[in-house]
Amino acid sequence: MKKIILFLCFVLSACGFKPMFYGQDTDIYVAPISGINGIELRNSLNAKFGGQREANAKYTLTVNLHVPETQYKALESTGDATWQEIVLNADYVLTVDGKEIAKGREAASESYSFVRYLVAANASYNNAVQNTIKVLADKIGTRTIAETYRYENGGADKK
Repeated sequence: MKKIILFLCFVLSACGFKPMFYGQDTDIYVAPISGINGIELRNSLNAKFGGQREANAKYTLTVNLHVPETQYKALESTGDATWQEIVLNADYVLTVDGKEIAKGREAASESYSFVRYLVAANASYNNAVQNTIKVLADKIGTRTIAETYRYENGGADKK
């Protein structure tokens, strides 16, 4: 497997391919996000951007994380829920020098087993929330890096 990856890297580098963030400084400040889930999302985003930056960073990412929504996905004949889905939505705005260069809304969801035992049900829910936050951070982080790359390379919004 390692040989295949090395071969692909060699082939791609020979044609002039370079990764989008190659040599890029992701100088992105992630503004504080309210709530415990917001803290987790901010930490995940900072990790994706290579560490926490100061408020005077070139780019500022502001995220509004909505309250998690849960939906029943499966019910027993007794009416008890056996599966639920957690959905997290977040709106974000990316600015540079106070100018908005990108905004959007991302959503992530995960289903989890809902059992009658309170401790197990809470653990299942918490794991689903953590996994959903990681997916949300990947989505927002990837879009943010792409927008900073586009801006740095003369994107349509750069004036």
